[in-house]
Amino acid sequence: MPREIQDEAAQPMGMGALPPSLRGLLAASAILLSAASINHLFNLGFFMNIRLLEIHYLYVMLLLTLPLVYLIFPCSKTNPHGSTRWWDYFLAFLALITCAFFAYYGNSVVNKGWDFAAPTHAVIASFAFWFLLLVAARRTGRWMLFGVILMFSVYPMIADYAPGPIQGFQRPPVETAIFHAMSGESVLGIPMRSFVNLVVGFMIFGVAMQHTGAGPFFIDIAFSALGHVRGGPAKVGVLTSGLTGSMSGSVITNVLTTGSITIPAMKKVGFRPSYAAGIEAAASTGAVLMPPIMGATAFVMASFLLTDYTNIVVAAVLPSLLYFFALFAQIDAYSARNGLKGVPRAELPRFGKVLREGWYFLAVFGLLIWMLLYLKREAIAPFYATALLIGLNQLLSKSRWGRQELMNFLVATGRLFVELVAILAAVGLIVGGLAVTGMSGTISNDLLFIAGGNTFLLLLLGALTSFILGMGMTVTAAYVILAVSLAPALIAGGLDPIGVHLFILYWSMLSYITPPVALAAFAAAAIAQARPFAAAYEAMKLGTIIYIVPFFFVLDPAYTLQAGLVDSALTVLRAGIGVLLICAGLQGYLLGVGRIEPGPTGAVARILLGIAGLAFALPSTPMLAVPIPGAVGAGVAITVLGAVMVAFSRDRKAA
Repeated sequence: MPREIQDEAAQPMGMGALPPSLRGLLAASAILLSAASINHLFNLGFFMNIRLLEIHYLYVMLLLTLPLVYLIFPCSKTNPHGSTRWWDYFLAFLALITCAFFAYYGNSVVNKGWDFAAPTHAVIASFAFWFLLLVAARRTGRWMLFGVILMFSVYPMIADYAPGPIQGFQRPPVETAIFHAMSGESVLGIPMRSFVNLVVGFMIFGVAMQHTGAGPFFIDIAFSALGHVRGGPAKVGVLTSGLTGSMSGSVITNVLTTGSITIPAMKKVGFRPSYAAGIEAAASTGAVLMPPIMGATAFVMASFLLTDYTNIVVAAVLPSLLYFFALFAQIDAYSARNGLKGVPRAELPRFGKVLREGWYFLAVFGLLIWMLLYLKREAIAPFYATALLIGLNQLLSKSRWGRQELMNFLVATGRLFVELVAILAAVGLIVGGLAVTGMSGTISNDLLFIAGGNTFLLLLLGALTSFILGMGMTVTAAYVILAVSLAPALIAGGLDPIGVHLFILYWSMLSYITPPVALAAFAAAAIAQARPFAAAYEAMKLGTIIYIVPFFFVLDPAYTLQAGLVDSALTVLRAGIGVLLICAGLQGYLLGVGRIEPGPTGAVARILLGIAGLAFALPSTPMLAVPIPGAVGAGVAITVLGAVMVAFSRDRKAA
């Protein structure tokens, strides 16, 4: 298995390799950070009416996490976790005193304007802080992430020497360092503020769901409901990957956990190993884009857009449903084409028994969604949901936590916090590098100029850039770079802001199933014992809709439910029909007509069905200058022609 997959798979669940001392530190970090977050979000004042400025809170969060980065993430990927060296301890101690310094002097930063003119000791601390964050970025991310952050963070010192379009106001090293360390537009900017104000509770909730057995429950409930139908194990894989991946927020972890159960079941009923691996990879990739929990990037998105997280969730519903509907439709078509059955009912868990044992998982999800959508309390909703989940688990579950299970939960939570804070704080250096030079306000105009005012060309440029950045760094880092540089240009071109940011997020995810990286497909191939690139090809084919639908929802607000009720309803209907036809063309089976036979006639029929599907799902936008009634009419005509050709190809074979 590739090293990158092993590294990501070990996070955040694989805690056994850590020595007891580090496990204790991670658990303590999780407890203190969670307590600080609850105190801040619930405005408790430490029960003594003591109020902290947000800047104190941000530095305390860094104090509780940054030192542990150097102890948990090795200097070299070839070193095991236990081989902590003297310089790791030195970096951890330096991070501890640096963050403590800024937390202590938070009032001076705000009241005395240290982010513009700081005393000597604050300047020294700022340079140390900058250096520590770069090291943390290198250890938690890949070299490409480190290189991009380094380039953007030092850019203010060389902005005068940059080529014309990216030339900015140059800043001396001291000014740059104190801006990065103390300004609200760099390390303490949108990525970190979104973490402390939104992400913490959802991360705790996701880990709690994993450690209370939600994953096995969702797998069992899906098998009991769908395991017996045509292609049942594959449909179970899609459903369980969607549910568990939304909780974990990690594509690779999701593949390795749910895939270890669903992939062998798919192979048992006749799915080819590469196809089974492709299903799991495609489903796990789409799961991170599924509401109500969409990973840390969605919360950062809400902060960038200055909108409620609930609005992001609502906008993401239809694209996510279309993607998973496409997976189900393709699996059904493939199963029908190849005569694949489900698992006999006698071998499946009983639905009623599974539901009786795990109903409280659904109740907890219901509480979370109710608080998100109805009460609009996205910051505190996951804390209530987590408290209810743990309470019910201790009262009702056979797998209630003991001391060891509680420790594992705290360690996994602490590890997740440490990694995420390191990445988000380091990514803030990118935002700061553009902000201090004034480039963040002009780069969008430069991009529009390069594209010649052609918004569609800019979209293609954005898709390619998002994909390339997603290959070499975390999705959050790729998203932040493009949210600062590309998104304003697309919005200035007249596109819907939420659609633009979702477009960037979707295309940043595609490297998980697209060669040459395709980490999700390669991880699934290792489980299925399939050829990696064959699995990646199947994942791409199954995930075709995810390449197309971002262009639809960024051009048509109805796809993100931002239009009126009637427009959105008609769009759902058109898109559903379009997805069915595209899937029929991809898998060679048309519902109601039957198998599309190989040969020239069948190939033309499949192409026609794909074109008809695109015509049905075409976004309503002046940019395309195609009236929707005309597109639907053309879609109907092409569908009829394609169906006739399918029937003709079958008759010729029968003859």
